Amino acid sequence: MSQQSIDGLLLKEMIIAGANLLEQNREAIDALNVFPVPDGDTGTNMSLTMKSTVKEIAAVDEHSASKLLSMAARGALKGARGNSGVILSQILRGFARGIDGAETIDAETFAKGLESGAKTAYKAVMKPREGTILTVSRLAADRAMAASAEKNSVEYVIEQAIAQGEETLRQTVDMNPVLKKAGVVDAGGKGFLVILK
Repeated sequence: MSQQSIDGLLLKEMIIAGANLLEQNREAIDALNVFPVPDGDTGTNMSLTMKSTVKEIAAVDEHSASKLLSMAARGALKGARGNSGVILSQILRGFARGIDGAETIDAETFAKGLESGAKTAYKAVMKPREGTILTVSRLAADRAMAASAEKNSVEYVIEQAIAQGEETLRQTVDMNPVLKKAGVVDAGGKGFLVILK
């Protein structure tokens, strides 16, 4: 049976799984990190940001998806490290706003949350550059919106968002001259997709 909706308890498990998967991929993401500066810490910064997110919700049994995500976003904002962590915290903050009041997240709500997250992240960056986590989140959100109109399955919407995100991530190497020169995809975009998976 395809998952129809996500409540706060399932969302908590998903966020923890996302943080764990990110930690497992941290070094690989650090190795990709050449933009905006090649300091090799994007994976580490995103992982520390997610750890702070998890810390905020770890002891909570919250059935409302909206309430849980607001707490998670607060944790991310508190613990945001580096550019990538700040952008990630803004995506979570926007997502929480986008689903405000939703007890459970269905296909349409997830898509709206992702779209709101991407828009919030763009606004938070002084000079948004394409070929980054911003592009990956925006195009994944666009696809999620279309997918939610095709099928009322939150699982389908997430799968489609990831597929589009991966396609966009592959293209980041050609969108950004710094990435092109290094021959790598965007580290932040990669980190975002790891969490989404």
